[in-house]
Amino acid sequence: MNSPSKLLSIPHRPPFLFVDEVVELTGERIVASKRVEPGADYLKGHYPQNPVMPGVLICESVFQAGAILMMHRVGKEHAQGTVPVLTRITEAKFKSIVRPGQTLALEVVFDEELGGAYYMTGRVTAEGRMVLRVTFVCMLTPQEDHK
Repeated sequence: MNSPSKLLSIPHRPPFLFVDEVVELTGERIVASKRVEPGADYLKGHYPQNPVMPGVLICESVFQAGAILMMHRVGKEHAQGTVPVLTRITEAKFKSIVRPGQTLALEVVFDEELGGAYYMTGRVTAEGRMVLRVTFVCMLTPQEDHK
């Protein structure tokens, strides 16, 4: 489909952008991908003899996909001057390790909106294996420029 930074306005940029491509996007669901590059800096010190992608970065990947979904639902005119922020993580369950060279399939489903809070469920797979299932909440907050 497209690069997320060109498609929608989430504030993340390399080296902290963990969504490479948006494959499918509707008002209810996003499917995106993230390739775990073998030369990524974070792999150099995270179990250097047996590198694995840190679980927190796997979570960040799915949260960024969820932020893209949320911004798509809200629309540019309503999101102007705001940024999506993570406000709650529940039921995070890791099922398998992610190695360099693998590609994460990120799927986030919109569950409900309550008072400006967007409740979502994320699933991450790699090579057909379940990696992570997590429920989380994002909200829009005013953007502050720190120059």
